Formats: sequence, C-alpha cells, structure tokens
Amino acid sequence: MKRQFHFPKMDHQPFFCFPDSVGNYWLDPDHRVDRTAGSLNDFNIHYVASGKGFVEIDGETYTLNRGDAVLYFPLQQQIYYSSEEDPWDVRWVHFYGHQLQEFLTEHRLHRAKLWTLRQPAAWEKAHMALLEEAERNRILYPTALSMLTYAVIMEFIQQAEPLSSAKNHHAAERIAELLPLLQNEACEPFILEEWAGRAGVSPYYFCRLFRKIMHMTPMDFVTLCRMQKAKQWLIERTESTIRDIAEEAGYPNTSYFNKRFLEKEGMTPSEYRMLFAK
Repeated sequence: MKRQFHFPKMDHQPFFCFPDSVGNYWLDPDHRVDRTAGSLNDFNIHYVASGKGFVEIDGETYTLNRGDAVLYFPLQQQIYYSSEEDPWDVRWVHFYGHQLQEFLTEHRLHRAKLWTLRQPAAWEKAHMALLEEAERNRILYPTALSMLTYAVIMEFIQQAEPLSSAKNHHAAERIAELLPLLQNEACEPFILEEWAGRAGVSPYYFCRLFRKIMHMTPMDFVTLCRMQKAKQWLIERTESTIRDIAEEAGYPNTSYFNKRFLEKEGMTPSEYRMLFAK
C-alpha cells in the first residue's frame, strides 16, 4: 500500500530546503529500489517505522529495523528493499536546497549512511505533518512545505546516531518512551533509582542515555516540566497563593521555588502573575 506525493522541481526556489517527494509504503513485500550512482540529485531519508528491510552498501547487506534509517546524499547509489517475511512500513522524503550539502556535513551526517533514531516518534510526527500538508494543499503553500521539510531534517539531526554505534538503542528507546510519563509525574518527588529501574538500566546509565537523548539531565527536564506547570497555574489559578503553587509544582520550600523560577524566567512568580494574569 502507498501514500505518496511528488512535487514539481522548482528551478529558482528561494528556500533553504524543499521537498521533491514524500511518502509511506507498507504491506509491500516486493518493494525494492535500485538506483545507479549519479541517477538522483536529491537527498533521501528512508526510515523504517515497523517491519524489516535491507540496504546494500559497497557490496555489504545491512538489516534495518524499527527506528533505523538510511540517509543518501545526492548522486549516491541506492539499493534497498523490504523483507518478504516481515515487510517494512517505510517512510521517506527526498529533498534539495541551497547549501544543504554544507549544512548536513557541518552536522556530521556525511560520516555514515545508516542511522538509528533515539526518539522515532518525533521524526515520524514531523514526516507525517509534511505528507499531510502535501496531500491537503499540494503546492499551494510552498513556504509551509519548506518549513515542514526543515522540521523533518532537524528532527533527524537531533535524533540520529550511526547505526554501527547503536548497541544501546533499545535502552535509549525505553527511556524515550518514559518521557511522557516523566512529564506527567514531574511534580512528584524525582527518585532517580526508580526511573532507572523502569527503564531497566542503572542510575548512571539512565543519566548518560537521558543526556544523549534530550541534551539535558533528567533533573533539568523535570525542572522544565515543573516550571511549565507552575507558569500555567499562576495564570489560571488566580485564587491560589504562590506557596500553594510551589508545593503543587514539587517545591515545598517557597523560597527555593522563587529562586528557581527567577533563574529560569528572569522574574519572580509574583511578577510573572502580574504581567500575564487577567
């Protein structure tokens, strides 16, 4: 089965990046692509959402599973195909643009073709937004298409790590799956050992992988979540005191809450409430 959209090539497009095509193939055990070197002058991200497939590079065959992807630079040979026994659900986008080669090289994406994504759902969401915009409006809003393509690229940059160094991928994926729960429970006391146990790793390893996934420590993430809730409550719960909100946000010590809020927001909770509450 297929969902796909192909765009006309824009010779003088003013955007940093623009899609050439975007799509999704699934339940197609015969899906196979074999492009000779020099035949395609676009970048290509080919990502596996489920199932299994194979990529051939320099005479070697590699297996791609959920969360894995191949990134081709322009003019490279491309050989990839689905497993017949476990057909892949594959999401793809071809794109081009001004100085993309330098941009992606600067972010070190030239160092490998095969990648795995630490938070697959984040890239899938960005990709689906681009596909749905294409299906809904076609080329009516080129600026939106460019912005959504940029989001797809940036999610890949943020989430991708070379597949050859991804032996910790499953543990990292378990931590990523815990993020919505950690966000919801951020105002509860944060016990590192408990969250590490939920991920099935040691506290040290949990912190190491968490920083790799989120580019911050677990406590930094908890603090951001607490501040988000506190800011919302300061505006919505005008009858609650600063002390009440501090306690609900996970800070029994109001003075410490005021200090952390000032560090993060550049103003006190009272000043924030006066500025935004109606």
